Amino acid sequence: MILKHTTPEGDLLHLKNDNELVSMTLKNPEIFGQIMNRYYLKLSRYIYRLSGLLPDEIEDVLQNVFIKAYRHLNDFDSNLSFSSWIYRITHNEAIDYLRSSKRKSIIIQADQDDDFIHSIPDSSMDFLKELDDDLMKIHVSSILQSINERYRTVLLLKYIEEKNYSEISDILEIPMGTVATLIHRAKEEFKKMLSVSKLDLKNK
Repeated sequence: MILKHTTPEGDLLHLKNDNELVSMTLKNPEIFGQIMNRYYLKLSRYIYRLSGLLPDEIEDVLQNVFIKAYRHLNDFDSNLSFSSWIYRITHNEAIDYLRSSKRKSIIIQADQDDDFIHSIPDSSMDFLKELDDDLMKIHVSSILQSINERYRTVLLLKYIEEKNYSEISDILEIPMGTVATLIHRAKEEFKKMLSVSKLDLKNK
């Protein structure tokens, strides 16, 4: 089954919310193209940031995501967030792809997310203002490459994808209390590694 980014003409579908589009798709499958259009770039970026896959690999993962979402649309609970639901499918498909290809995730691409470090307020990060842009990107990318994968994932969801605790809980299928703990530990680990890197840079 090959899904394409097509939508029926005429209706102002872009004004509909996600749940309305889901309901309409159950009556008219062609409407699903609007859902694909709405999430294609968001999910592409998320897969890239999560895994570092190549463009053609991202397309393969996305194809599986949309097929799975379409096939299970009847199972979607309209009381929940559709965004979290499709992000969960995307997350799992990306991880499964990495495992099946026996590869590890590469990196959150800091060169696309310059504001990432400023989302974790801490005075120990002030020294980054003194670095030129290219050096800062390399520096932050190195830390994100080294940090525990679970920590990297919650930092990505919270500070780059801008998901709240409830959404992260739904996406990763873990309790909100666990989300809070992971984010706290991830921030502390990131700051600790940043402080060590700060000393290394000063000694160079």
